[in-house]
Amino acid sequence: MSETNSKASNYNVPNALTALRIVMVPFFGWAMLHDGGDSTMWRWIAFAIFAVAMITDKIDGDLARKHDLVTDFGKIADPIADKAITGMAFIGLSIVGDIWWWVTILVLVREWSVTLLRLSVLKHVVLPANQSGKIKTTLQAVALSGLTWPLPHGDAHGGNFDAWGRFGEALFYLSQVALAGAVAMTLWSGYEFFRDVWRHRAAVTGDTRS
Repeated sequence: MSETNSKASNYNVPNALTALRIVMVPFFGWAMLHDGGDSTMWRWIAFAIFAVAMITDKIDGDLARKHDLVTDFGKIADPIADKAITGMAFIGLSIVGDIWWWVTILVLVREWSVTLLRLSVLKHVVLPANQSGKIKTTLQAVALSGLTWPLPHGDAHGGNFDAWGRFGEALFYLSQVALAGAVAMTLWSGYEFFRDVWRHRAAVTGDTRS
């Protein structure tokens, strides 16, 4: 990290956007679960909050790198904000029955174990996001956004098979396909991260054992 980055003030726009995402989490969860997740209006509000969170995630990272505003607060808070909003989406969608609980548990265990490990080694090494991690993030955002939409799908949602209902069914299953891809990439990128940490540790300690 450059000296300019290390002295960047914590009071900057990227960190403000990160803090905003953290503040959004309880509001997103409340909107998602309002009226048991059956309120069309509140599901749209939940979708809007989630979309804003995903957009600000992109913006704050780009701004921080472009203007040398990377800070220790940002390094810690940014992954926490990301995992908090997506974690709330997984949990909320499991509560309303649109994602199996075992999927949510599997993803959350991977996400938070990687986040905690990343924070624990932050002083010694900064591991950039690899390509599989970026693909995982994109697939998660697509899947969770589609599943948050309050569109009719399946018997549990009235079995509405008019044009709107068919669109809802199609989006729901396309989102499930994206979710399957997200789960696969979540596990693979997690494996790659733990592998890279192990390789770094081996390089530092001189331990070449596989």
